[in-house]
Amino acid sequence: MSEEIKKLKPAALWEHFYALTQIPRPSKHEGQAIEYMKSFGEGLGLETIVDEVGNVIIRKPATPGMEDRKGVILQAHIDMVPQKNSDVDFDFTKDPIDAYVEGEWVTAKGTTLGADNGIGVAAAMAVLADKEMVHGPVEALITMDEETGMTGASNLKPGVLQGDILINMDSEDEGELYVGCAGGIDANIEFSFEKEAVPAGMKAMKLAITGLKGGHSGMDIPLGRGNANKLAFRYLKHAIEKHDIRIADIEGGSLRNAIPREAFVTVLVPEGNVDAMKKCVAEYECIYKAELSRTEPDLKMEVTDAEMPGFVMDADTAMKLTLGVYGCPNGVIRMSDSMPGTVETSTNLAIVKTEGDKVNVCCLLRSSVDTAKTDLTLMIGSVFTLAGAKVEFDGEYPGWKPNPDSDILKVMQNVYNEKYGKIPEIKAIHAGLECGLLGAVYTNWDMISFGPTIRFPHSPDEKVHIGTVEKFWDFLVETLKSIPVK
Repeated sequence: MSEEIKKLKPAALWEHFYALTQIPRPSKHEGQAIEYMKSFGEGLGLETIVDEVGNVIIRKPATPGMEDRKGVILQAHIDMVPQKNSDVDFDFTKDPIDAYVEGEWVTAKGTTLGADNGIGVAAAMAVLADKEMVHGPVEALITMDEETGMTGASNLKPGVLQGDILINMDSEDEGELYVGCAGGIDANIEFSFEKEAVPAGMKAMKLAITGLKGGHSGMDIPLGRGNANKLAFRYLKHAIEKHDIRIADIEGGSLRNAIPREAFVTVLVPEGNVDAMKKCVAEYECIYKAELSRTEPDLKMEVTDAEMPGFVMDADTAMKLTLGVYGCPNGVIRMSDSMPGTVETSTNLAIVKTEGDKVNVCCLLRSSVDTAKTDLTLMIGSVFTLAGAKVEFDGEYPGWKPNPDSDILKVMQNVYNEKYGKIPEIKAIHAGLECGLLGAVYTNWDMISFGPTIRFPHSPDEKVHIGTVEKFWDFLVETLKSIPVK
């Protein structure tokens, strides 16, 4: 373990977290981490179950005198978002995360840290391993593949868990308690194009938009950060019309639930228009920097020489693709009426990528209002249908409706007030917590979500605030002591 991280408190939680950073666990590649959790539970002599999809359930009996308390399920997900800077050589399926202390934060060198949701998993592990802690019956539910489809939560069978209260540890602002979340759905758009021979008299160039912050497509969507795909196609529309460029390939964004930080487009430009194109790119960079001066101070847009591709996209499809992406809604669509200051509906134009003779476009739509989510699907479907693309929607998951009469909410409000002298904020999160899916299977559960302060999740700038981890842990310990009787 890093000597710096060894010194952090609470020691047990940080020890488990650091161990998780050394185990590759990007979404859909969690096999090693699942086996690690299984061995961990069995090594403690606790009942340990791995279900059909890979969720791990570990049961710990109540401490003496606490047997009559309601059972608590401590829930977190084992997978992490694999994002890295383009200049970092890193394989998320093989390499350990290089975590280190930077001032008041723990972060990683050039990659996501995995505090989302490794801190939650580590907290559950610390509870299971602690022999002195006072608590009623506890179950740890460690789900898999939360980030790319909520596969673990979607396939959890009824009757497996025995508890009454679900404490989800996957939110990212200390001092806040979450009692609801948005639902979501994926938009998958496909353009088919004809590969055409490279015209004579053309020069190959690589357009690159880099330096954006990216981030979580739900939590960070109201921050007004730049979307690399939208910026790229805003320029491409101009360049097709004014400089007669042709598009060869595109790689913009990589994950449906991350705001795209980078976009790269190989284009061909008539040799006589090269200088004008370079000048125009510089002008657009200035425009973008001016418009995004506060949110994206490190934005870069440049064009460099590239190897000649073997083909170009047919001009008709290239224009339809450009108009579709440029016209596609992106960002916050509507703020909530019922919870002021909270995003109700949003969409993230996450990925635009050529694969063979196709261009695949992916958007993640979120809303706490089902009818608004449906309206947004129809809106985006209309734009891309008009552009001649194939449009499908899948991966839908429900939201989590707040329960103002929640017993665990009242308990945690009281505990926090007694410890810290104030009532924590009550919020609904504009992200896809697993509570919506889990609560649909276990309708009796009283649910709540909380966590330490994490910034820039789903991006290589991800970091977790050290002091809030200790508060999060102390709050959890006191909450478990205060669970009501059955």
